[in-house]
Amino acid sequence: MKTDLETAVSKSFVLRAADRGHDRIPSTGPNSSYVSGHPESFIIRDSSFNFHEYQDGRHGFGRMRVFGDEVFHGMGCGYNMHPHHNFIICAVVLKGCLIHINTLGDIDQLGPGDYYAFSAGSGGKHTELSIGDEDMHAIYLWFIPGKLSLPPTYARAHFDSITRRNQITQLVGDANGALPVEQDIRISRLAGDRPADYIYTPRSSGHGVYVFVIDGELQCQGETLGWRDSIGAWGQSSLACRTGHGGADVLLVETIM
Repeated sequence: MKTDLETAVSKSFVLRAADRGHDRIPSTGPNSSYVSGHPESFIIRDSSFNFHEYQDGRHGFGRMRVFGDEVFHGMGCGYNMHPHHNFIICAVVLKGCLIHINTLGDIDQLGPGDYYAFSAGSGGKHTELSIGDEDMHAIYLWFIPGKLSLPPTYARAHFDSITRRNQITQLVGDANGALPVEQDIRISRLAGDRPADYIYTPRSSGHGVYVFVIDGELQCQGETLGWRDSIGAWGQSSLACRTGHGGADVLLVETIM
């Protein structure tokens, strides 16, 4: 049960899939120096928060600035080598084959279930390319780091949806086995295949949690969320969630607000 103080300061919002920012970014024209691939290649980006040409939504959530649901259409499609400073960039691959190359010397191939954390810090460049026969689909998340101008770092890992089924697993953060980053954030994933109740407990009521349904159906904080729907909540001691009859695949992003 919430305390009177939690009731007074707790807030939330629901973002439906159709209400996100939608961009189609071709590999030709003004984007040709940034987007790679065949002239018919293009990137579809659905943004939960203001980014690039989409500026009609929320300006991030806590320390998270970007949550991009992206599809690279066409072999060789992606982002050419480009720089970042003082951003933590994470990617969770859902489908296809992604090649990540950075100026730390990493040349990495990632498939479904793989994810990475690239901390650009004092300065780093990377390129993201789809090389498979099918489209590459990934979730990209950008965060402001807790300390500026640190040396760049890169790490990757794999989420096994079979062995981790029906449990909330931390991918990025401070848990054992999670990829560590220099910020008070945690990215977790739930791959449920049946109806079940879950309680997510953030570190404090000063932390918010952004819950994004990759697939399936989820009841969260009294809201019914379907494919690509999401909810952000803060000022609460816990979040109550229930997966639907067919289960649900869910990302949960906790951040200090």
